[in-house]
Amino acid sequence: MSELRTTLVQADLRWEDPDANCRLLDEQLGDLDGDDTDLIVLPEMFATGFTMNSRAMAEPMERSSSVAWLREQAVKRRCVLTGSIAVIAEGEYYNRLIWATPDGELTHYDKRHLFRMAGEHERYGMGNERVVVELKGFRILLTVCYDLRFPVWLRQQPSSGEHFEYDALLCIANWPAPRRRPWRTLLQARAVENLCYVIGVNRVGEDAKKLAYAGDSMLVDFKGDPLIDEPRDTPFIRTGTLDREALSDFRDKFPAWMDADRFTLEV
Repeated sequence: MSELRTTLVQADLRWEDPDANCRLLDEQLGDLDGDDTDLIVLPEMFATGFTMNSRAMAEPMERSSSVAWLREQAVKRRCVLTGSIAVIAEGEYYNRLIWATPDGELTHYDKRHLFRMAGEHERYGMGNERVVVELKGFRILLTVCYDLRFPVWLRQQPSSGEHFEYDALLCIANWPAPRRRPWRTLLQARAVENLCYVIGVNRVGEDAKKLAYAGDSMLVDFKGDPLIDEPRDTPFIRTGTLDREALSDFRDKFPAWMDADRFTLEV
């Protein structure tokens, strides 16, 4: 399995309305399924927009209608779906990325870096575990929005005897339009420095706080070159392909990883 078909879903989300957003996304996805793609990527907080109203919007995983919808979609469409929602677990609130597989299994990653300029660190708990999932032979590091600014957290940390920890970095976001240049720059920088693909999905539209989102969802290859790049602020769905052979060939021909600094990450 040398290719991974990945679908970027750039959506105009409804504010704090999970049912409306699930209907909107279901309609936007149309008849897209496992015949067309292996992975469908939704924006950060796809059910509510980037709300700090965690006390009202968060639900336990087992009772969350948004988690149930995500799982049902993965099973029905016969591919992986991923996006984040607000959840409550063991008395703490998290901005949690859910990875739902066609067999109904769920994996999750809790956002590590909380956007203090919006007060996210006061409304949600900080995750403390990096999560790498595997799909069709590709190892994928899961991240959310503000994580993208912190290269140490995202840096390749291969186990002993391995050269790479992951092959693609996935980042979902609600990244406002005034800071679109850092978003685009960092997506490409993370690809170059980690010799990996980067999948970046952002939302569009305006939220209840009058913040505008420009989208700029991108699929970037291991050289920092965009494979999908449509800098426009309207909804779209685009599918691109990650190529295992091309990635391996480049890593062999340009082995910058051999000169990388070794370090230990403390969380």
